[in-house]
Amino acid sequence: MITEMRIHARAGQGAITTAALMGTAIFVEGRYAYAFPSFGAARMGAPMNAFVRISNQPIRLRSQIYRPDYVIVADPTLCRSVDVLAGVKEKAVVIINAEKPLNLTPPSGGVKICYVPANEIARRHIGRPLANTALLGAFAAASGAVKLESLEEVIRRRFPEDLANKNIASLKEGWEVACR
Repeated sequence: MITEMRIHARAGQGAITTAALMGTAIFVEGRYAYAFPSFGAARMGAPMNAFVRISNQPIRLRSQIYRPDYVIVADPTLCRSVDVLAGVKEKAVVIINAEKPLNLTPPSGGVKICYVPANEIARRHIGRPLANTALLGAFAAASGAVKLESLEEVIRRRFPEDLANKNIASLKEGWEVACR
């Protein structure tokens, strides 16, 4: 069985890094992952997507993800112009970077939407509104699809020590404030 994630962001907001961190954390756990972006003539700020597939077996499928089990929205302004809930499966988990609930109507089927003030969390820990690690922490808590320790490990591998520590603090606070 393949589990699929779609990440909505704007170019330059780190969606590709987010997908890569998630994929690497899955690999650390002994599973298979395939992370990839999708964008047109990219310019900073243009809407784009990144995707992650997760499985216990090698993944051969290379198409976009149209029926995600999970969705992460890094920029809440995208909810005004993009249907971020399009195609979500029943019981999908959706993590949205927003301080308060947005005017979204979840599809039927027990879709769980969690609003996380990830930009504010990132400002406190990183000094800039780079919400991705806070969103990954919230995702790990709300979904159970990846272990927090695996995400910490890949963040330590990816970033210099000082930046890794700041991102891990953001990751952990995202975990703590996520809906569960």
